[in-house]
Amino acid sequence: MNNRPGTESQAQQDAALLVGRDLRMVFGDGAGEVVVLNGITLALRKGETVAVVGASGAGKSTLLHVLGGLETPTSGEVLLNGRSLYTMADGERTALRNHWLGFVYQFHHLLPEFTAEENVAMPLLIRRLPAAQARAQAAEMLARVGLAQRRTHTPAMLSGGERQRVAIARALVTEPSCVLADEPTGNLDRATAALVFDVLLERVRSAESGLIVVTHDTDLAERCDRVVTL
Repeated sequence: MNNRPGTESQAQQDAALLVGRDLRMVFGDGAGEVVVLNGITLALRKGETVAVVGASGAGKSTLLHVLGGLETPTSGEVLLNGRSLYTMADGERTALRNHWLGFVYQFHHLLPEFTAEENVAMPLLIRRLPAAQARAQAAEMLARVGLAQRRTHTPAMLSGGERQRVAIARALVTEPSCVLADEPTGNLDRATAALVFDVLLERVRSAESGLIVVTHDTDLAERCDRVVTL
């Protein structure tokens, strides 16, 4: 299914895990004003995978950051499991984001001095889980993405595809309701990108999470349930 943001019905929005409603993002003011998002509405339902495509500079990454509670929109609202992200205090929004959202980026952002297992355990430690429990859950998630034998390796010892799978494991270890991925395969060759995307889709669908992925790769986008164009 291919559509444009804003075509979701009210019933679809009401049933969604994550909703961005009438989002507008403007940078600058006066003659220098740049409108990046202009009245965007997008809803993500449980178990659904949505690809966001469009030309460079269309606002795809900005949309993802707004939906993920990382950038405050000029106007509009974001609802995560029915709660409005931008009407709550920063600390409450951070806690909600840590509990319900998982993020994957084009650059893996792994901490170079830590092992794969330690990197994956980090979100659980932020939740103040006991270290032994966090490491056990991290090891289990690494096994699920095919990296059980690499859990003690640092990022420098891993290939690009392996690093991105570690990043996916880190995003999924908290069992988030929604995963937001910004060009997660953009730095990989085509074959490796397809394998990494396989892992991401399989883990999201098996957990019945929702996924919004920004991508320039039309082949990968078409593997999602829905493609929206900015």
